[in-house]
Amino acid sequence: MAESARTVFVVDDDPSVLRALERLLRAAGYAVEAYASPSEFLERAPSERPGCAVVDLRMPGLGGIELQEELSRRGCPLPIVFLTGHGDVPNSVRAMKAGAVDFLTKPCDDTDLLAAVERAIARDAQARAARGEQQTLQTRFEELTPREREVCLRVAQGLLNKQIAEELGAAEKTIKVHRGRVMEKLGVASVAELVRLVDRLQGP
Repeated sequence: MAESARTVFVVDDDPSVLRALERLLRAAGYAVEAYASPSEFLERAPSERPGCAVVDLRMPGLGGIELQEELSRRGCPLPIVFLTGHGDVPNSVRAMKAGAVDFLTKPCDDTDLLAAVERAIARDAQARAARGEQQTLQTRFEELTPREREVCLRVAQGLLNKQIAEELGAAEKTIKVHRGRVMEKLGVASVAELVRLVDRLQGP
């Protein structure tokens, strides 16, 4: 099944809870790695492995939210489902604002947990696909020559060939040739597509 390619990292300092979660998730078809502490997880878990994490909120030393913040600092956008026996509104809001998928109070219903994990796995897959597409666009843009990049950015700004030629001190027909190569290399068929592509490359 599809989930088997995704790993659920479970982090909880209670051995019995850790075992129970591992059994439940394996039975649902997920690969599971269990960790007794956030520090152990940070030492051993590969940052690029697809999946999500199910994390206890309160643990000795580094807690769940601190783990979430550390992953963010490391550039590891792993979706997290929080579990806690001490749920409270401030921590829930803090976790959700930082990107947590869900915040479940122990003992949580198995169905609710599996649904949250499924949402987290889906979010991870979507994020990875988006990052892959962004990288592809970046690679295509970097394959443009310096002059083609100059033309590309000006076309995206809405300038006409004549205006670009004047700005760059080139013949209008030369700009037309560059423009055609830009469209071909970037795989776009219209200026509107080119504008959207450049907007995505430049980010928010």
